[in-house]
Amino acid sequence: MISLIIRTVITLILSVIAYIYCIRYNLHMFQLNGYKNREHMSWLHKYMKRQWVLYAGILLSVISIFLGRSVAADIPVWLWLMLIIVVYRALNGMSVKKKLVYTARVKRLTACIIVTDIIILGIGTVTALKLSGPECAFVVFKALLLTVVSLKFVSCVICNVINTPIEKGVNAHFINDAKRRLKDAPDMSIIGVTGSYGKTSVKYYLKELLSVKYNVLITPESFNTPMGVVRTVREHLKPGTDIFVCEMGARHVGDIKELCELVHPDHGIITSIGPQHLDTFYTIDNIISTKYELADSIPEGGKLFLNGDNEYVLTKAGEYKDPIMYYSESGGMGPEGSKKGYQAENITLDEHGTSFDICTPDGERESYQMQLIGAHNVINVVGAIAVAHEFGIPLRQLRIPVRRLQAVKHRLELIRRGDMYIIDDAYNSNPVGSSAALDTLDMFKGLKVMITPGMVELGDKEEEYNREFGRHAAAVCDHILLVGRRRAIPIYEGAVSAGIDEARIKVFDRFEDAYSYAQGISYDGMKYILLENDLPDNY
Repeated sequence: MISLIIRTVITLILSVIAYIYCIRYNLHMFQLNGYKNREHMSWLHKYMKRQWVLYAGILLSVISIFLGRSVAADIPVWLWLMLIIVVYRALNGMSVKKKLVYTARVKRLTACIIVTDIIILGIGTVTALKLSGPECAFVVFKALLLTVVSLKFVSCVICNVINTPIEKGVNAHFINDAKRRLKDAPDMSIIGVTGSYGKTSVKYYLKELLSVKYNVLITPESFNTPMGVVRTVREHLKPGTDIFVCEMGARHVGDIKELCELVHPDHGIITSIGPQHLDTFYTIDNIISTKYELADSIPEGGKLFLNGDNEYVLTKAGEYKDPIMYYSESGGMGPEGSKKGYQAENITLDEHGTSFDICTPDGERESYQMQLIGAHNVINVVGAIAVAHEFGIPLRQLRIPVRRLQAVKHRLELIRRGDMYIIDDAYNSNPVGSSAALDTLDMFKGLKVMITPGMVELGDKEEEYNREFGRHAAAVCDHILLVGRRRAIPIYEGAVSAGIDEARIKVFDRFEDAYSYAQGISYDGMKYILLENDLPDNY
């Protein structure tokens, strides 16, 4: 009996350590998956091999019951628990871009998981004690310990369901408070900004340009979900705010409508539509209709700004009354077969910046210079200029603010490092943006290196888009450095099919190794390293 107690204590200690590592990792992944049960289950299925070590726990728990109090049952259990500790300590210790944030929701979820597991252990052990005595109770307790540890990969989903009424109540309180604050600012104009890409950049550009005349609040960073917007309103909305620029993100049909019902935008801008998040949208038509949920929410008298360069935006533009179009030099025709709108002309691009002219619908013209690189930045800035001008700011007064515009962090951000430039486009993860980044890299004269893990969340077309990405990269880059074996295959195949020397393509397991290799490539002139896409930690 004493030996059984000692062995049970050893199992308990190892189980608690393994439990802590497992719960922390899975909480982190669940947070990165937006606390969405369906998305997290899809992620678990896609990356089930990462947590293979947990699956053996169920089998071991059954074996330990059949072997009873035998030492032979404990040795493999201890080895398994020590293996879990090693594996999950490594997973938790990896360099991450976005750490686990111990929000109130995470704390509630953690408490629910722990309490649920204690209840399972308690009920099972007490039942065994009453039915079969103390020795059986110890055996059952150890088996249940293995079970609660091995189920940690699904505990977040289970307890998130249990916590649903609590979370709905908490969210409702915060949402109602945010709505009240918005209602208390009736003179404030609200501009909704959405798009498959470009929306965050346009939001920051609007902040800079509109601040010439107005007191402007924007949603910080990528706070573009309902609770992110609620947090912005509750923490940052102050009396005297003239304009609230609200970024609106979406992964499912109806997401933009939900945000519009929260903030009730007076005006809106759709920056782009393209193939992104196809794993949740499924079709491009769903993406189009979702982005246009913003247009459908704008009241009579509100202004709708549409990117006339984007073919998907144009598909529905004609359904709306008097949208304000904006174009770059290469933009297509408007919804009525014309280019009436804000038009960029005489665009000059180089590695030092961009210059262009703007012609308004009334024929007014002004010239601009900016530090931003990349042709796609022109259309984003033209959109911001169109909004600012429609809000009564003269074109000439926008010249200095346009010159001051800085690249948004990780979005074609040009960084000088000695004898090389880093073009940080790590935030990008869509075919159009990645293609634009390669076109930007192609402008520079020197050695061109791209580091990328490829693109994700593109549904059934993911391999096809990554293969095309590889073909485009082969036409631009001197070296292609791929991060991650799994997603590298289609990019590698595409690049080789386009004729690049296979010796100039390398595959690495970690970004740090690829970056070190890029730094070590010998070259007499200037070196340009494009960091294209940086996958979230859950990938």
